[in-house]
Amino acid sequence: MNIAIIGTEKLCEELIIVISQGNNTRIFEIDKIPSNESFDILIDLDFDKDTHKHWQYLNKVNASVFLLGATFIQLSSIHFDTKRNQVFGICALPTLLPRTTLEYSSAAGINLPENVVHSLNFKEALRVDDRVGMVTPRVVCMIINEAYYTVQEGTASRSDVDLGMKLGTAYPLGPFEWAKKIGEYNVYALLKAVYEDTMDERYKICNLLKTEALKVS
Repeated sequence: MNIAIIGTEKLCEELIIVISQGNNTRIFEIDKIPSNESFDILIDLDFDKDTHKHWQYLNKVNASVFLLGATFIQLSSIHFDTKRNQVFGICALPTLLPRTTLEYSSAAGINLPENVVHSLNFKEALRVDDRVGMVTPRVVCMIINEAYYTVQEGTASRSDVDLGMKLGTAYPLGPFEWAKKIGEYNVYALLKAVYEDTMDERYKICNLLKTEALKVS
C-alpha cells in the first residue's frame, strides 16, 4: 500500500517499525504532502495538536483512509465534509501506538476496513467510543496520575511504585517509567483534556505531576 505519515521523528519511527513491511511508506511534513498523488492510507500523528491547520491541508489530499491522531480530541467535533466515512482516530502518544492491536475511533461510527488493518501489520483492530482520551491512553494516564498521588502523599517511593506495579500486575513498565516514555507533559495534557470534557474528579491532575509536566513543557 502507498502510505503517507505525518508526525515527529520519534513517533514516525515507532509506527514504521510496525507498518513498513510490505508497504511503500513515506514521511511528509504537513505542508508538503503532494496533492497530485493518491494514497491508500494517510496517517497524521500530529492531527490533534492543530486540527484546523492540519485538516486544511489534508482536505486537499486524495487518500482512501485517514488515520488521525485523536488522543486529545473527539473526532465528532471536527467538520470533515464528504470525507467523514474515511476518517478514523488513533492514539498518537509515544509507546502506545506500536502494539499488536490497533485501537481506533470513528467519526461516523463505522469499522475500519479489515484489509487496512492487515496491511498495516496489526493482528486486530478494536473500535472504541469517539471520546477524548480514547481507552488505553485514558487508563494508562490515570494509573500514572494515581502513582503521583501515592508519592506526593509519602506512601511509597517512585521505585517502589514501579516495582510493585510490574510484579503485582505484570505491567511491562512501572507508572513513572511509563510517564518518562510517554512524556510527563503528554500525560498532563491528556488528563487535562479528559477532565475538561467529563468534569469527572477521577481525572483531576495531581499537583506533583502538573509541576513536573510544566517544567519540561
